[in-house]
Amino acid sequence: MHLIGTKWKPLVLFHLLDGALRSGVLQKKIPGISNKMFTQTIRELEKDKLVSRKVYPVVPPKVEYKLTSKGASLENILRSLDSWGKKVYPST
Repeated sequence: MHLIGTKWKPLVLFHLLDGALRSGVLQKKIPGISNKMFTQTIRELEKDKLVSRKVYPVVPPKVEYKLTSKGASLENILRSLDSWGKKVYPST
C-alpha cells in the first residue's frame, strides 16, 4: 500500500493507463494538485519504478511520463477502483 496509498498516486497512475503523457498535460488532468505535490508524487512513483520519465533534448524541454511494466500491472486494480467509485458516487 505504501507504493500507491496516497491521495495523488492512484490518479497519476490511472491517467497514464492509456499511454505516455507530457508533464503539463498529466498535471492538468488532475484537478487540485499543486506543482509541488505533482513533482513529489511523480518522483516517488519514479523511485518505486512504477513510472518512467523521458526527457527530449529540445527547446523548450519536453518531458514525458509513462507506466513501467510494474506500473502497468496495476491496471486491473485501478480500473476496478474507478468502476467502484462511479457506482458508489455516481454524481462525482
